[in-house]
Amino acid sequence: MNIKTRIEQLKVSPRNPFKNTEKIIKKIELAKQDGIELIVFSEMVVPGYLIGDEWERLAFIRECQNCGEMIREASDNITVIFGNVGVDWEKHNEDGRVRKYNALFIAENREFIHHPVTNYPFLIKTLLPNYREFDDSRHFFDLRKFALENAKTLEELVIPIKTSVGLLGCVLCEDAWDSDYAVAPLKLLANHTPRPDLFINISCSPFTANKNHKRNRVFSNHAHNLKRSFIYVNNTGIQNNGKTIFTFDGESCVYDTNGHTVECGAPFEECSLSIDIPMDPDESFGKPVSLKDDGIDMLYKAINYGASEFMKLCYGTRITIGASGGIDSALSAAIYSRIVGPENLLLVNMPSRYNSNTTISLAKQLAENLGCFYAEIPIEDSVNVTTTQVDNLTISNIAGNFSETLKLTDFMKENVQARDRSSRILAAASNAFNSLFTCNANKTEFTVGYSTLYGDICGFLAILADLWKLEVYEMSEYLNKEIFGREVIPQGSIDLVPSAELSSAQNVDEGKGDPLIYPYHDKLFKSWVEWWNRATPEEALEWYINGSLAQKIDYNGDIKALFPTPKEFIDDLERWWKLYQGMGLAKRIQAPPVIAVKRRAFGFDKRESQLGVRFSQKYIQLKNELLARALNK
Repeated sequence: MNIKTRIEQLKVSPRNPFKNTEKIIKKIELAKQDGIELIVFSEMVVPGYLIGDEWERLAFIRECQNCGEMIREASDNITVIFGNVGVDWEKHNEDGRVRKYNALFIAENREFIHHPVTNYPFLIKTLLPNYREFDDSRHFFDLRKFALENAKTLEELVIPIKTSVGLLGCVLCEDAWDSDYAVAPLKLLANHTPRPDLFINISCSPFTANKNHKRNRVFSNHAHNLKRSFIYVNNTGIQNNGKTIFTFDGESCVYDTNGHTVECGAPFEECSLSIDIPMDPDESFGKPVSLKDDGIDMLYKAINYGASEFMKLCYGTRITIGASGGIDSALSAAIYSRIVGPENLLLVNMPSRYNSNTTISLAKQLAENLGCFYAEIPIEDSVNVTTTQVDNLTISNIAGNFSETLKLTDFMKENVQARDRSSRILAAASNAFNSLFTCNANKTEFTVGYSTLYGDICGFLAILADLWKLEVYEMSEYLNKEIFGREVIPQGSIDLVPSAELSSAQNVDEGKGDPLIYPYHDKLFKSWVEWWNRATPEEALEWYINGSLAQKIDYNGDIKALFPTPKEFIDDLERWWKLYQGMGLAKRIQAPPVIAVKRRAFGFDKRESQLGVRFSQKYIQLKNELLARALNK
């Protein structure tokens, strides 16, 4: 016996339940025409998932419920599984608001199948993730709390559901990622008598690098261990928590009892998979799972997809980019050119006395290679106006009791240039071009605030802010070779010494540039930001002392060649840690949204408080001992 099944990998429009429901019903009608018995959609496919505190609006909740009823009405002659918010209007969550559940609905014969114990017309998610971008317990009541409230055991509540197509073991997303939880919903289902004929996991799972590798490994093992076929359905689209934009890659598939898989379609694309799933647990139908790590190509796909979809949300069709001649703005321009087309892309080079002919020529070459609009707007005169108005200006209180003279340092004058470019020229040019303008900062710069507040950190979206600097170079070379098939990003921009060109000390023609040693600092900062158990200067100094730092952070170089003395190492470590926890953090809070492609993207994925800079007591002790030993040598 086989179940004629279709899984639907849809692009969900967050906070737009009616639009999603129209699409769902069309898919159901097509499935019925094709003789499909079981159709499965993703978790929260009706309302969307990462929608902030929209969950607190009762009108929104009512609309989600009404849309669920529309899907129920469409379920004649077919079994429909989909995710939506489940509501108990007679009860409240712990915040005093109406009781809401992240729920899985099963509809057939125009009726919802009720859970035999809860008597709800839906199944309740057992495990609510509360890490990284997830904040489920803020809005939803989980099955563990329900069990406690009603004096039930999870063994009574996590049970298969009888349907016209068989006994189904259904769980929602996190319920299958149970390795760190005290309860394993899939194990409870497997221990039930009779056992489910088929397991189903509906998910709303954002993309991060290598997520599908882990997903395949986890779900393949589940199918193999459960000795049952296993359906996994995820959605595409983008959703966000304000400061962080998450892409959804889909990667839906069906696993057989050997852990082999039949994939639904390409990542980041809507697709359907129709498959006859055998109920005989010994019948194999899939292919061995691919467990390769994601390369720079998948990171590009995610960024390209996320930027394109976010522009649609912003109703943007044109882009303005400050093109410095450097690699970051060149990569941004190349990516956006594929999204909006050259006729909707404007590159603006804004030279001052410190900009070399080299970088000006590279910016112009980039525009020529892309075939887009180009403008050159010098900033020297306007910067002089600002510095003349402010530098040496005497200020006093109205009564004339006290006064002082304002003085712009050389460093402050560098910031004047950066702000003049972004807050004045790019903002105005973008308005005139009827476009959005971009932030081109990468993750290395974001980490330590190597950008100017109200200057080059401005923009509607930071598409490179989850890529380390060396990944910017890698993606640039990938685009030239694989996407464009020619040198679009000038090789000169790839080879150029990275520099802000804001002073004579950053003269690129003389090989002068940024203070960051990117091959080393990328790795060090990654240990602070992306590691699951994030490192601090305490660990870094311990590793430096015992000689294991390069190995620990995966730096392919000699630390002592970079910092010949312990004092030089400590000075560098403290300089960047202070910026990371200090001004860099203040800048990140005011920075544009970031497209997340890694673990711990800045914004909601890495929640930070402005608490000032702190070094642990052990770090201070290690530092003092090390410097004392060095002094006595």
